[in-house]
Amino acid sequence: MKNRANFASAKRIVVKIGSSLLTKGGKGLDKVAIANWVHQMATLRTEGIDVILVSSGSVAEGVWRLGLKSRPTTLHELQAAAAVGQMGLVRVFDDTFQQFDLHAAQVLLTHDDLSNRQRYLNARSTLLTLLKFEVVPVINENDTVATEEIRFGDNDTLAALVANLVEADLLIILTDQQGLFTSDPSVNPDATLISEISVDDERLESMAGDSRSGLGRGGMSTKVRAARLAARSGAATIIAAGAKVDVISAILRGEEFGTHFLPDIEPLDARKRWLAGQLQVKGQLVLDDGAVEMLINNGKSLLSVGVKWATGQFERGELVSCLNQNGEEIARGLVNYGSEETGKIAGKSSSEFEKILGYADDLELIHRDNLVLI
Repeated sequence: MKNRANFASAKRIVVKIGSSLLTKGGKGLDKVAIANWVHQMATLRTEGIDVILVSSGSVAEGVWRLGLKSRPTTLHELQAAAAVGQMGLVRVFDDTFQQFDLHAAQVLLTHDDLSNRQRYLNARSTLLTLLKFEVVPVINENDTVATEEIRFGDNDTLAALVANLVEADLLIILTDQQGLFTSDPSVNPDATLISEISVDDERLESMAGDSRSGLGRGGMSTKVRAARLAARSGAATIIAAGAKVDVISAILRGEEFGTHFLPDIEPLDARKRWLAGQLQVKGQLVLDDGAVEMLINNGKSLLSVGVKWATGQFERGELVSCLNQNGEEIARGLVNYGSEETGKIAGKSSSEFEKILGYADDLELIHRDNLVLI
């Protein structure tokens, strides 16, 4: 979204709330502040806007519950604190959303969930199904089992990857800072707040700094990186002070505060670039004329009944090429079944899946959200 005025038309947003906002100076979760944010998200949900919440705070809450004097530094102690704190975090969010007749769902992710194509599709399908049921997913890194090799390192990065995953229009990162300044305002009194900047601006690296709160792992530098990651799928990012009254609603109204990071490409172009150019094609599906017509002119998902045969070796979640009967490529997409299963259900109706495969997963062979015309 190139203009704040366009935020009002957003259909799906990701909201990330940092540890420094969620906790009361090392004294546990700030339930009053949480209730305020939940109220705003509930209002957006009633207006038909999909809301996904990425919440930090499990480690900080665990530190308080365990009576520790400071945030642990060893991985196993961090994981233990996260396990304890996650209980309190989820309970508060669930109870608060229930006050507005909304269900929340806990979703814990590791980096491997989003880098592995099969698990990527599984995570995406789960989140989109929750949104279809008008549930608000509450996402956090799975600190309890994540290792140094697979951990995101901060929830800013996680929020950006989730925005990519669900193709959000807007990522809102709420923090204890007003936004991105020209330099560190605690050091330079002449530093000024940047209202709008492109994710490609070369000045970004020099402007960002690290976390000063001691409660979380992210600083302004991680938020800048998150904005750049979110831009990969065409999502705009706002970094703003979470303590501002009615902050989430005000952002959706296009009010001028915080820093607006403009994506360098439009959402459709971003997804097409990713599907068509950055993944290796693992197989081919030859379609009948009816399926070709439905994809090109009707924007439909690809159903197995329209597939004449499949070639190549591929797993669920990998990229396949869709060809017409003349061998011309018309589309590419992430397939919901492996090559062996696809061969069995090619030309068959989805109602026959359970009889043929012994189970029935997705009804579509390639969902339209994971398919792009060439």
